[in-house]
Amino acid sequence: MKQLVILLHGMGRTRFSMWSLEKHFKQQGYKVLNESYDSRTKPIEVIAEEHIGKLLQSANSDDFEAIHFVTHSLGGIMLRYYLSHHAIDKLGRIVMIAPPNQGSEVAELYRDKLWYKLATGKPGQQLYIHNNPLLEQLKPIPTDVGIMIGTKSSDPWFNHAFAGPHDGKVSVESARLPEMKDFITVDHGHTFIMNNKKVQQHIERFLQHGIFEH
Repeated sequence: MKQLVILLHGMGRTRFSMWSLEKHFKQQGYKVLNESYDSRTKPIEVIAEEHIGKLLQSANSDDFEAIHFVTHSLGGIMLRYYLSHHAIDKLGRIVMIAPPNQGSEVAELYRDKLWYKLATGKPGQQLYIHNNPLLEQLKPIPTDVGIMIGTKSSDPWFNHAFAGPHDGKVSVESARLPEMKDFITVDHGHTFIMNNKKVQQHIERFLQHGIFEH
């Protein structure tokens, strides 16, 4: 029986940002769902309910052995919110790429700036670090989760926002979750990390075996 991989892209992006991953998984025999969503005009809670709910409605769980998720950036927070409020039938493994799980240092520093508000919309106002009610309410993920984060800045103009290793938008430490089963850093930046072939192999290995290739 086939396995399904649902891809969730990041803020300000579309399904085309995950196209290389979609192609990779289809070549490996997976069924893939990869759809765009509006990542700016609605709060994270609303986007998560609408978009993930719609994707799961379109997928008949009886047709699949497992339903896996691969998320990039904001997509990881959306999935955590959804899983905090819903059980997913036949939920498989999850790989989060560059997720701001503890918030983003960039959002913490710039969320009051007009240019940041215009660029990131409502979700951008919800990804700060300290005393964040959205992030604090999220429950532990009820399945194997692997987290991957880059250590090469894709946005050098934000380097001053970070005290330690980061990918340009999210720090290595901020990506972590207590319940994660595996964690790996790679020499890539935030924006295009998912297009790298080695990264794609890491993701597939985790979905198959629950561990990255260290």
